[in-house]
Amino acid sequence: MNRVELAHLLDHSLLTPGATEEEIVAQAEVVRHWGIGFFCVQPRYVSLATGALRESGSRVVSVVGFPHGCDRSSVKAHAAELAVRDGAAEVDMVMNVGRLKSGRSQAVADEIVQVVRAIPDIPVKVILETCLLTEEEKVTACRMVRHSGAAFVKTSTGFHPAGGAALENVRLLRATVGPDFGVKAAGGIRTLADALAMLEAGANRLGTSASPAILSVLPG
Repeated sequence: MNRVELAHLLDHSLLTPGATEEEIVAQAEVVRHWGIGFFCVQPRYVSLATGALRESGSRVVSVVGFPHGCDRSSVKAHAAELAVRDGAAEVDMVMNVGRLKSGRSQAVADEIVQVVRAIPDIPVKVILETCLLTEEEKVTACRMVRHSGAAFVKTSTGFHPAGGAALENVRLLRATVGPDFGVKAAGGIRTLADALAMLEAGANRLGTSASPAILSVLPG
């Protein structure tokens, strides 16, 4: 895999709550310079990032219900609509982990469907926060997402202290959703070795804030 090919698989992320407008614009220039496929930002910065990346070929991703997933379903759906209105080409929503662990799997499934239907034709990635789930819960969540109309399952927010992406979770997600569905690994991917290992495990999209470090060691 060369640098261009890998860059197209990256969601370069700046999601820290203290990020400034100047930092968003600066990281958009990083995305443009390296030819990175996607730039993932908080909802408030979707419009700014979209403007900064105009005519670059890179697309903006917004998070919804981030990082805890505890917003009401209607709030998540409306936030997704607003993000798309502002220019988001994809939306990464955080699943309500507590509801799933409470045995309310149908309520979780209904929420995912509500968000997907709020933004037709826009790919939705569902963040499972796998570090909090049992293997059975991960499988249940993957099956719900697979049948919801969403486009990806995603391992992690990258903000939970219990951990981010793990190879065994990526393998499980891929085995559960099958070969023709999106799997995004995110959280703790900082080196080229990390990135290639996640792709080998079954991911076909990677979320990272360390894109230059990953890409700079590859030939163009």
